[in-house]
Amino acid sequence: MNATTAATVLALTGLLAASCGAAPSTPGTGGLADNATFTAAIPADPGALDPATAILSVTNEVLNYAYDSLVGMRPDGTLTPALAAKWDVRPESVTFTLRKDVTCADGSPVTPSVVAENFTHIADPATKSPIYGVFVPAGMTAKADDAAGTVTLTMPQSFSFIVESAAMVYIVCGKGLKDRSLLARQTSGSGPFQLTEAVSGDHYTLSRRQDYAWGPGGVTARTPGLPAKVVLKVVPNEQTAVNLLTSGALNVADIQGPDRQRVEADRSIKKTVLGAGTGQFFYHQGEDRPTADPAVRKALTQGVNLTELAAIAASGTGRKATSLVLEPRPCKGDSVSGHVPAHDPAAAAAALDAAGWRPGPDGVRVKDGKRLALRYLYATTRGQGVLAAAEYLAATWKKLGVEVRLNGVIDTKLAESLNVTQDWDVVWLPIGVFLPSQLTGFLSGPSAPKGANFSHMNNSRYNELVAKASARPAAESCADWLAAESALFEAADLVPVVENTAVIAAKGATVDIVGGLVTPTSIRMTKAG
Repeated sequence: MNATTAATVLALTGLLAASCGAAPSTPGTGGLADNATFTAAIPADPGALDPATAILSVTNEVLNYAYDSLVGMRPDGTLTPALAAKWDVRPESVTFTLRKDVTCADGSPVTPSVVAENFTHIADPATKSPIYGVFVPAGMTAKADDAAGTVTLTMPQSFSFIVESAAMVYIVCGKGLKDRSLLARQTSGSGPFQLTEAVSGDHYTLSRRQDYAWGPGGVTARTPGLPAKVVLKVVPNEQTAVNLLTSGALNVADIQGPDRQRVEADRSIKKTVLGAGTGQFFYHQGEDRPTADPAVRKALTQGVNLTELAAIAASGTGRKATSLVLEPRPCKGDSVSGHVPAHDPAAAAAALDAAGWRPGPDGVRVKDGKRLALRYLYATTRGQGVLAAAEYLAATWKKLGVEVRLNGVIDTKLAESLNVTQDWDVVWLPIGVFLPSQLTGFLSGPSAPKGANFSHMNNSRYNELVAKASARPAAESCADWLAAESALFEAADLVPVVENTAVIAAKGATVDIVGGLVTPTSIRMTKAG
């Protein structure tokens, strides 16, 4: 993963982690409504619709209705057949046997060659795909055997999550595969819906494919309650989204801000609280930074009451952080508890003294004539809780004798600071990934600006455990992946603070939410009851 890719991903993690987990799909009391229109809110315009360049979650919210992947994912995180009917996993490869009845929206067949061409296109350096190295692992190659009906994905070495990675790649087929310029404002996939209207900044309408017959669990175009149309309405303001939801003009909205209180109080709205990613901060470990010293990082961490900080950052709606990976994650367990330096201000002050940072005349600690001054970077688009958390940290560290300069910026400037100018010492940065392997480029390897390792991290224990885990099948590697995360917390390389949450609010429909996206085939429109 190059620095440009990292900048793109990191600048947009708040969107990537908008919501995750599952909202159970159950019929409403009034029965199912056929040939209805399902309307959902999206927070921004999705932009260009080519799956090979789609890194924004809002873009994937649109693509999710029109495209299939090789495998699907259930709400509990287990895999289910999609384009592939079955698969055979080896340490360094996986061979998928495709269904034979799948067609693209233009009627053309979805063959192994079609699937392989998608992976080859993403891996081509000329494509400059931002999902290469994130959703498509670096070094992956694809080989099709149309006669056998198989496509094989191969890695240069053993790779734990080779099948799970395939669940995150939308397969383009038909006309869009031959001319990808068409994909800027059109869809060309095998999913249950096809884009029929796109009004930039306002709404996107998708119509149900009448020939769709290969959904999970036997879902077809004739399944009762499956909507005839899907309208994705651009609603940047959550207050407006809640107003539309309560009036019946929306069926589903993702609410994370203060308006969630209105949703929770409305009995006519079905709601599910889901995890929405970990709020956390990183220390810059460049050679010229005071936080390159692990003793300083641990002292700064010990100085913070993380329970108080969690309540502030998530505005009282968060949950205990247990991992760096979003639900439904493949490795269950708690990598956080007992591994983050415990709150102890006296020990923190003593550790800074021992590290040579002594209080100066104005109370700010000094070592070798240099003040202990930190530039704290955060995104202003993450809400009032993140701003309040920044102010809390500044006040807390001031008591320890640390001078903190707060720098709130928009997402694009955040990416520039992380990967180009490097003008920060501590950064509040949620990263939205669904596999632990997707974190390794950010937490190890070449440092920015040459690589994605924006904090210049080099934790030998983490690197050792990742290498061990990567060489083993997913089911056998989870203990090492979890231990690798714990090694980062013990060294105070980064500090997990809180698991943010969101409310998925639904009215007039039921849906499943997996990985922050509505499962299109799970939608069931309901009659008023």
